[in-house]
Amino acid sequence: MKVIVDAMGGDNAPEAIVEGAVLAAQQSDIDVILVGKGEQILRIIEDLGFKDIPSKIEIVNATQIIEIEDDPANAFRTKSDSSMSVALNLLSEGRGDALISAGSTGALLSAATLIVKRVRGIRRAALAPFIPNTQGGFVLIDCGANSECTPEYLLQFAYMGTFYAQDIMKIKSPRVGLLNNGAEPTKGTPLQLATYELLDNAAKSKTLNFIGNVEAKEAMKGACDVLVCDGFTGNIFLKSLEGMASLIMSELKGIYMQSAKTKLSALLIRKNLSQLKEKLNPDAIGGTPLLGISKPVIKAHGSSNALAIKNAIIQANSAASAHIAAKLSEHIARMKSADD
Repeated sequence: MKVIVDAMGGDNAPEAIVEGAVLAAQQSDIDVILVGKGEQILRIIEDLGFKDIPSKIEIVNATQIIEIEDDPANAFRTKSDSSMSVALNLLSEGRGDALISAGSTGALLSAATLIVKRVRGIRRAALAPFIPNTQGGFVLIDCGANSECTPEYLLQFAYMGTFYAQDIMKIKSPRVGLLNNGAEPTKGTPLQLATYELLDNAAKSKTLNFIGNVEAKEAMKGACDVLVCDGFTGNIFLKSLEGMASLIMSELKGIYMQSAKTKLSALLIRKNLSQLKEKLNPDAIGGTPLLGISKPVIKAHGSSNALAIKNAIIQANSAASAHIAAKLSEHIARMKSADD
């Protein structure tokens, strides 16, 4: 497998991106194409201790960078030689099997949709991060790609999340929940009410394992394997979880550093604390798949470090191996029939 990496996207680019790509190439059988300003990439590789370009690393030059202040919808057009645009064109041409970028989410979504294209029949691509919970974790879809949604979009999100959970998380029949402010079928706005009906019909036809409305707190207790919502709600949910995880770790550190006695107790459970920190660490997962695009595209966090980039590359490789886009194409008729 070959993964294309936008070397210039993200807060810590290109240093962390290049280092992460080198780590992935060293620790796996994945080949990596780094796209960006060639001289800078070469200099970073030299700083990492390599006299020559590592055997599984290829560099493709791109002279421009899409900045955070650029218009997401048009940046890839006005900067056709940006690292993101060039990388996506390489993916579209078949030069690689998957792509990752830590650059602008809006620009990546727009460019991937127009350059790589959506799977035929998919109405909107969606971001689907893995969220850890007490039972392991679940797929949240959407978490920011689509602020305004129709019930039909959410129905397709449910199918896309289901296929992803089956192939990546290895869950035979993923439980699909609709994020809502109560478990009763009558809860929610018109969007949730109409979506509930579509998902319930899909469950009756046995094409989805829909379990009903799920409150946020219940999702964190393991109530479902796929949690469906519009991108606006999903993004608030995700950012709230990230903030809470940071607060918990900060408060725990403060508690255990209060005295010699608490420091000793921290040493006694150091392994447990490390496991908790790792479970809540987004860098351990790597990135968020953009489901619905015809080839695997992974959005890495803007503040990704080298570890996160390495894991995102491995995640992209897994997504390519699972052939999610092909399965969406195979089942698109079924995904449409439930909302006729």
